Amino acid sequence: MLQILLQFAVLIAAIYVGLSAFLFFAQSRLIYSPTSEIVATPDQIGLSYKSVSFKAPDGIRLSGWFIPAESPGGVVIFCHGNAGNISHRLESIDIFHGLRLSTFIFDYRGYGASEGTPSEEGSYLDAKGAWNYLIEHEGLDPFDIILFGRSLGGAVASCLAREHTPKALIIESAFTSVSDLAGELYLFLPTKLLCRYKYDTLAAIREVHCPVLIVHSQEDRIVPFRHARKLFDAANDPKVFLEISGSHNEGFITSSSVYLNGLKSFLDRVDRNIF
Repeated sequence: MLQILLQFAVLIAAIYVGLSAFLFFAQSRLIYSPTSEIVATPDQIGLSYKSVSFKAPDGIRLSGWFIPAESPGGVVIFCHGNAGNISHRLESIDIFHGLRLSTFIFDYRGYGASEGTPSEEGSYLDAKGAWNYLIEHEGLDPFDIILFGRSLGGAVASCLAREHTPKALIIESAFTSVSDLAGELYLFLPTKLLCRYKYDTLAAIREVHCPVLIVHSQEDRIVPFRHARKLFDAANDPKVFLEISGSHNEGFITSSSVYLNGLKSFLDRVDRNIF
């Protein structure tokens, strides 16, 4: 009996070590899911645009689109999530265009037509490159720029807003940090020790000093709703919480009326400085 118990213990330990090793070494594949094929362009939904090539501060050449709005009330820097590329975000681009906001959406390194390999530090540099492009090449004032980040892009946008104060920050379906999310998915593993990526939205948002809108769905099964509440509690005033319904990736479509009205209300309050 003792020998059987020892064999069982060894088996459990081997499984535990194996799962820990998998989580440690497979993190990049779990976090990043880029595609290179551009499956659609803004002109296919009736929007004019220009393709933009620009460099991150470390010299990596990146690709993006600038979609102008008529008499724009600002320009959105769109930091997308971990999967696909800019061509999978046309619905959001159309929403911003309808709100009289121009959009500058870019692909992180390793995504779409952008050079390089995805990395956490690289994604922060890529967002800085997008900011610098608008300031230096489009002649924008920082207070004309609205930072928007969805899911993983929420961490990227928050970190950029910590360094450069924009007109406003909007983060949607974002997690507090990779280690927090991993700890909820793999309760039995020492995720804080294993995680090589931070994407610490919670730490960044504490140091953001501009109006903040947090958007999240109670029905999000990928990033639990409690992450959004923690982010909202940590954010400085002025701040607004917008609860939507629907899945992690399609909540803004499922609850389009609530979502659109919430964005309109927040942007109006930002413009009028009423909080």
